[in-house]
Amino acid sequence: MKIVCIGRNYKEHAMEMNAEVPKVPVFFIKPDNCLLRNNQPFFYPDFTNDLQYEIEVVLRISRLGRSIKQNFAHRYYDAITLGIDLTARDLQRECKAKGLPWEIAKAFDYSAPIGSFIPKEELSDLNGLNFRLEINGKVVQQGNTANMVFSYDELISHVSRFITFRTGDLLFTGTPSGVGPVRVGDRLQAYLNDRLMLDFFIK
Repeated sequence: MKIVCIGRNYKEHAMEMNAEVPKVPVFFIKPDNCLLRNNQPFFYPDFTNDLQYEIEVVLRISRLGRSIKQNFAHRYYDAITLGIDLTARDLQRECKAKGLPWEIAKAFDYSAPIGSFIPKEELSDLNGLNFRLEINGKVVQQGNTANMVFSYDELISHVSRFITFRTGDLLFTGTPSGVGPVRVGDRLQAYLNDRLMLDFFIK
């Protein structure tokens, strides 16, 4: 399986990163070694001094598909959770400044903590999901999927023009504004419509 991550899918986040709002979806890949499940702790790596959080709604792909038409895209995912795209921001800045790819800043081990999945039928309004991230009990990020630049169906259709989706793949749908650093000892808790989805520590 693979993890497809969407960049700059909330206007305010694009602005805080001094980046343009994209005209078409921007995506990159995290390999499966990035997954961190079951609220296991994340151990702060020694190659970065600026590890940052990005909370995101995550779709679980449930069918094989390529070149998926937008009006059929809703058939290709069956469950939703929250995930965090942990980013070595200092390494990312260095790579961007040199015009280099920045997988080193995104695709390192355990950089994608995810919660348990909820069948999408259990969620009343998929296009109006509230979600937030708290660190040590303080809200640091909050968003609503109604504010995404590109909808789930647009994302699935666009990505599948280039990459075949396989059952079990994950789609991180972008982060709202408010990204920032984590530190050793922090407790991260993520909520989807006030339902606790993630609860783990940085060690």
